[in-house]
Amino acid sequence: MQGISEDLKGKVAIVTGAGSRPGEGVGNGRAAAILLARAGARLVCADAVLAWAEDTRRMIEAEGGEAIAVEADVTRPEDCRRIVEAATARWGRLDALVNNVGISGPPGTAEEVDPEAWAQGLLVNVTSMMLMAKYAVPAMRAAGGGAIVNIGSVAGLRGGHPSLLYPTSKGAVVNMTRAMAVHHAKDGIRVNCVCPGMVYTPMVQQGGMSAEKREARRRRSILQVEGSGWDVGAAVAFLCGGNARWMTGAIVPVDAGATAIAALPENVR
Repeated sequence: MQGISEDLKGKVAIVTGAGSRPGEGVGNGRAAAILLARAGARLVCADAVLAWAEDTRRMIEAEGGEAIAVEADVTRPEDCRRIVEAATARWGRLDALVNNVGISGPPGTAEEVDPEAWAQGLLVNVTSMMLMAKYAVPAMRAAGGGAIVNIGSVAGLRGGHPSLLYPTSKGAVVNMTRAMAVHHAKDGIRVNCVCPGMVYTPMVQQGGMSAEKREARRRRSILQVEGSGWDVGAAVAFLCGGNARWMTGAIVPVDAGATAIAALPENVR
């Protein structure tokens, strides 16, 4: 098993959107940051809301890990550069990037959606990942390689979403991942995508979630078990680690099997 190690000791990782809104459980970014730290990585927790990033930093440090919090808007190139420089200035290297920032974006079909809100949604959900990679890749190359994990969505893999922006942007993330995997393989940089299903996170709660809707979401899968940010974070931590050394360009649904079936049999429990 030479070269394969789950341990990330001595590695440095950036997680964007590493904070978490107030609410039950944790967001995908916070869970990923904490689990990467538990595997030994040192974390740069970046978020547009510094207080949320600081909370994640404190959680990591309370468990004996190392982390710093950075307030940043990943739609701004200068902020993306600053996030990467925070990692290299503090620890002298960068080994992993988790592009986690994303929004639901504006509602509506092509007829209904506001064009300015559409452009902003694409900027947040797609362009920000390109910008972070733009500055992270040279730092990873200098470290001898690394891993990038982009957070997509099952909405980017199948139809049926009521709005146009969200599935369009997440579909772009899926194919951006494949393109990046080819572009950066020569530098020893693996690029993969995690596509969460209907996980229950503080962000979902903030949008309004009745008990009935929550139960319906739980049942729209094979396992019929509610997922959380921890499930997404576990997949991210695996893809950043050495046990995933032979994986790049992979699109990994974390959805309790929702995308594995065309329709849910009534007798599945």
